Amino acid sequence: MSDKEKEILEEDEDVIVEMTDEAGNSYYYREEMIIPVGNDKFALLIGIHDEEEEHTHSCGCDCGCDEHDEDVLIAKIVTGENGEEEYVEPTDEEFDAVQRAYDEIMDEEEED
Repeated sequence: MSDKEKEILEEDEDVIVEMTDEAGNSYYYREEMIIPVGNDKFALLIGIHDEEEEHTHSCGCDCGCDEHDEDVLIAKIVTGENGEEEYVEPTDEEFDAVQRAYDEIMDEEEED
């Protein structure tokens, strides 16, 4: 974790989630919003990055073509064996349902 990320974590009162990929790399996300769908809850997570850190995208070209893309995840919130909340990848059907619910929320906010 970079010094900038540590600083954000210490200052921020928001919920911060650490996600780890298959290679053991850790990534940090701020919980931006909880989206209820039926009896389930899903989190909209926004990546926390050191702005000075070079970031490559999936094509690995370092061309900056995704420079303005945000690192956003949707994660299902479940209760783990230890009773704490865990964030897991939603199924395709759950993802679609969350996307529809999010769109409805945003439409309602625009109307207000």
